[in-house]
Amino acid sequence: MGLGSSALTRRDFLQVGSLGGGLGLTELLTGRVLAGNERKETSVILMYLHGGPSQLETYDLKPEAPTAYRSLYSPIPTTVPGMDICELFPRQAAIAEKLALVRSCHHEMSSHSDGGIQVLTGKAPLRPDPTSQSRSEHPDFGHVTSYSRSVSHNTIPQYITLPSAAYMTQPTYLGAQHRSLDGGDPSTPNYQSPIPIAAGVQGEKLSDRKHLLGELDRFRARLDQQQAFSSEDKFRELAFNLLTSPKIAQAFDLSAEPDHLKETYGRNRWGQSALLARRLAEAGAGVVTMFMNTPFSGPEWTNWDDHIGNAGRPGHFGKYMTLRLPYLDQCIAALVSDLHNRGTAEKIMLVVMGEFGRTPRISVNAQGTGRNHWPQAYSVLLAGGGLKTGQVVGATNSKAEYPTERATSPEDILATMYQHLGVPIRKSLLDLRGRPTPLLSEGEVISELV
Repeated sequence: MGLGSSALTRRDFLQVGSLGGGLGLTELLTGRVLAGNERKETSVILMYLHGGPSQLETYDLKPEAPTAYRSLYSPIPTTVPGMDICELFPRQAAIAEKLALVRSCHHEMSSHSDGGIQVLTGKAPLRPDPTSQSRSEHPDFGHVTSYSRSVSHNTIPQYITLPSAAYMTQPTYLGAQHRSLDGGDPSTPNYQSPIPIAAGVQGEKLSDRKHLLGELDRFRARLDQQQAFSSEDKFRELAFNLLTSPKIAQAFDLSAEPDHLKETYGRNRWGQSALLARRLAEAGAGVVTMFMNTPFSGPEWTNWDDHIGNAGRPGHFGKYMTLRLPYLDQCIAALVSDLHNRGTAEKIMLVVMGEFGRTPRISVNAQGTGRNHWPQAYSVLLAGGGLKTGQVVGATNSKAEYPTERATSPEDILATMYQHLGVPIRKSLLDLRGRPTPLLSEGEVISELV
């Protein structure tokens, strides 16, 4: 249904006022317009495996290592010679020519929050917190992408997180308007888009001023904005265009996807988030981060923090790995294959990583078995983005303890993502005191991949 003569117009919208303290969506858009940079039509989907996946149980198995170090699983060959991966990853093995593995990433932050901060921002915390309660002093790469790209009237938000944002990062000196839009869990029954209305879908509701104000209030509450800006009229108009854009509403509409494709991705939190992430990236989102704890809820599921007694669960950690890994295999293979089938693999880059790896030596005590935190060596998977795939970059020693070839860092991974996104890696941002802060003080694009 079109807007019609009785619909709320942009002029009406500009007269709505502050809605009791400032329009959240207006604020969300303000800084992006002020940045004024030309957008590059590329995207990064990050599957962030919260807790730190074991390199030895995923992409860097050491079948010849001593028993106390050896992987729980056997390696299987892939379509790429020399790229053996976990036996629970048969789908990825079948499309390995479309994947690239970096087996030599490393850093020094051994707590979840500190490791996550370095991996996502490229800056090691100055005051590490072993309790994993620290918060970033610098914005992460999604916040930076939001800041760096200007917004047109029909543009989707540039930073979206599924099902929620990473807890350890914040936009800090870029402003709260650059925080991510939390897209929620698309696997839930009757999933609803965080964009509440759209002219192309519910245009008749735009004639209802009270309804529109209620929707805007709900959206503002979700964004939890904290700042106010000048030139309100211009930004309210952009807010109107975003909220009433059929393109954006359609991007969040998973009902448009056929059932067989939903089955291919997996009817779970990870699979449906990967499918939605593809839709959002194709619609123009710059960064879509999937914060991946578990594919399902319930006592039989744990995240990737596979030390003894993770989440209070007794028993051998392999039980939980065996449950979890096939779902990761399914959603990665489905997404990569889908990007290639749709011709969007050049535009959209996939990165799969956690905050660190796991201790090469297995821990055993009366409570069970597991691997502890180990930032000194871990693996990162990349695909799409026009990268040179079908290869392994770097290597670790015989026990997966330390890099021995082509050592890489989180900053190198970020530099590679930034180049794809069109963000200059040597640019500086002004911090809260007005001092220039380099986006990346170190780190280079991984030349083997580009």
